[in-house]
Parts: sequence; structure tokens; C-alpha cells
Amino acid sequence: MAGDRLTDVLDATYTCLSRYGVRRTTMDDIAREMGVSRSAVYQYVRGKDDAVRQLARRLHDRALDRAAAAATADAPPAERIHGILAAKLDLVLDLAGGSGHAAELLDAKARLSGDICDAFTERIRGLLTEQFTGTGVAAAPTGAPGGTGPAADAGPAPAEAPSTRTPARATYTTAAPAPATDTTPARATGPTLAPAQAADVCLALVIGLESLPGAAHLLRPATDALLTGLLPAPESHPLRTS
Repeated sequence: MAGDRLTDVLDATYTCLSRYGVRRTTMDDIAREMGVSRSAVYQYVRGKDDAVRQLARRLHDRALDRAAAAATADAPPAERIHGILAAKLDLVLDLAGGSGHAAELLDAKARLSGDICDAFTERIRGLLTEQFTGTGVAAAPTGAPGGTGPAADAGPAPAEAPSTRTPARATYTTAAPAPATDTTPARATGPTLAPAQAADVCLALVIGLESLPGAAHLLRPATDALLTGLLPAPESHPLRTS
């Protein structure tokens, strides 16, 4: 079938790119990897550039399919967001781990696949934005930087003027017990990030992890820590499944 043969062409293209890089790979290399003539390869792609673009699109589309599935999963918001970010990170780690040459397909400035990379990132941003639009973004607590309320709005208390009155004679009475300190966390009433801004924060997190050793293992704790501040109170949107 034509689809199967195109898959063979793209698989051979990936192998050649991993070995030689985009610039040095030729149609002869792809044909040799497949064990066919160069003219046979031209039945499925217009040339090397077309093969590289189709390969890049296939890899990014597969990652998008995984991200879209995570976005619609029957799971808490944080699990869905983690799944979207994992789809992006896995794409990077799979390509970069296989070969430094294959990582060229992730370069947004690459001549042949840069626009595909940009479109992929925008779609991931869109999926994340949809999650925060449907779930909400946590506000800053009252009194916290950027929050509202007396602690945030009031300036420093003015210094009390020295008293010139004669001190009153000391009397001794039983003092009423001091009111208990309220330890209830401040209610989140401050300004919030827009959903798209929250999505950009998540993207910045995963992009920062892409070059770190053990990135796959760091994504879960990093995502949980970040979303603790971005998502509304855990009682309404639990971060983790039980």
C-alpha cells in the first residue's frame, strides 16, 4: 500500500538524518537505506526536503495526538496538564536522545521544519490555555504581593507622637484573654494570571527541563509544585489522583 511505503520512506529518512544530519542526507542515502532505487523513492516524496518536512510533521502530529488525548482525559486538571507537557517533553527527549542530528527537527529556526515546530508549540499552548480557561487560575492570597486587602493596601503605620501627659497610676486588673490568632489561610482574592499567561508559565517550565539530565523524572514533581500555585484550591481541583 502507498501509505505503508511512505512510512518506509519516512522511517529511512529518520535513520539517515540521525546518521548524517539534514544537510548531508541525500535521496541516494534514503534509497539505499530502503534497498530500492532513487526513482522508487520519488514515487512517494518530491525530494529530500519534502521527506524531511513530512517526517517532521509526522513526529509532531503524533506528539499532538498524545497531548490532545491527555487534554480530554477523565482526570483531574493537573493530571491533564501534566499529560500535555509530557507529550511535548517526550518528543524532545526521544529525538535528542536518539541522535544530536535528529534534534535538528526540533529547531524552530530550521529552514525545512521551523514552521512546523512553531505550529506545534502554539497548539500545545492552546491546549494548556483551554485547561486553565475551563478550570480557572488561582488568585494571589489577600495581603500577598499583588493581593488585595488591608495588608496589601495599607502603608506603614505612622510613628506615634511622644506623650506629654503624666503617666497614670498603675492599677491591677485581670486582663481578658487575648483573642486567638486566626491561622486560616488568607482567601485568594488578588489578581490572577490570564489563562494564556498560565499556559506560558507551564511552557516555560517544560522548555527549561528539556536540557536537564533526568528531565523525564523531574517533570512530575516540577509540574505538581507549579500547579499548586496556578490552580484553584485543591479541595475543588485535586492535584493528584488517589
